[in-house]
Amino acid sequence: MHKFLRAVGFSMYQKKHDIDSLLAELIKEAAPAQIRKLQLDSETNLCQVRAEAAPDMGIDIYGEMDSLGVIRPEYYLPYFVSHDLSSEADCSIQRHTEKETYAGLLDESRVGISLIFYLENVIEYRKKLLARELTDVNYVNLSGLSVKGKILLPVKKSAKQVEMAKVASEERTNLVEAAKRGDEDAMETLTIEDIDLYSQISRRVMKEDIYSIIDSCFMPCGIECDQYAIIGDILHLDLVENRMTGEQIYNLKIDCNDVVFHIAINKIDLMGEPEVGRRFKGQIWMMGSVKFSS
Repeated sequence: MHKFLRAVGFSMYQKKHDIDSLLAELIKEAAPAQIRKLQLDSETNLCQVRAEAAPDMGIDIYGEMDSLGVIRPEYYLPYFVSHDLSSEADCSIQRHTEKETYAGLLDESRVGISLIFYLENVIEYRKKLLARELTDVNYVNLSGLSVKGKILLPVKKSAKQVEMAKVASEERTNLVEAAKRGDEDAMETLTIEDIDLYSQISRRVMKEDIYSIIDSCFMPCGIECDQYAIIGDILHLDLVENRMTGEQIYNLKIDCNDVVFHIAINKIDLMGEPEVGRRFKGQIWMMGSVKFSS
């Protein structure tokens, strides 16, 4: 089974034959509005069945529709859609090798790394490619699926400290942008800041807990390039229910390194009680829907 299927409320499906039965049932019950078909050439088409299990989340089934209208599934993926703008940074899209799936690459200075995510609105992008339309990206809505997470208490800060941190973050983002353009002074300043930061952390970690020093982080995790270990502040949360299994899923709106996105995690996989103001720590599979320039 797909590792992150449990994040949208299908944790009980562990065996291949159970998942095959589930996919067949979802295809059989799918309404016409849930099915999207794209003719790739005279003999090949790409068919997507979007089976919603809870608001904005469920399973995408991809395959081919034959001449009799029968959908033959080839692969499936859990999906989770966010409606909040996450990034307006430069974004490029590339196809994966094996399947008709795509990855997006965000040149996001606030995170400090090139942010890679699985492209959720594949059909829309593929349709633009076939029509030879412009695929310039205006902005991206990011979301993530998690199968293991925990809740951390917030770091206590005064209003002045919050404002100072915000200003420092903006200044660092500007320095990173300047360094990318080849500004040697900016590169030197960033290097000195990193050395000072390492020195401060080395001193503080002797007396303080690491999570009181690092209040937010965004790091690649494992060998797959679209998975990350994060710590971020919870801005909003909802508890929704999978209509098919009855499992409860948390929809957490997270602010991580000034990037806002949503995370879906099964209630049974989250340790602690989430509340606005507390922090989420866990590993996520990042996906996103791109909004194209008109």
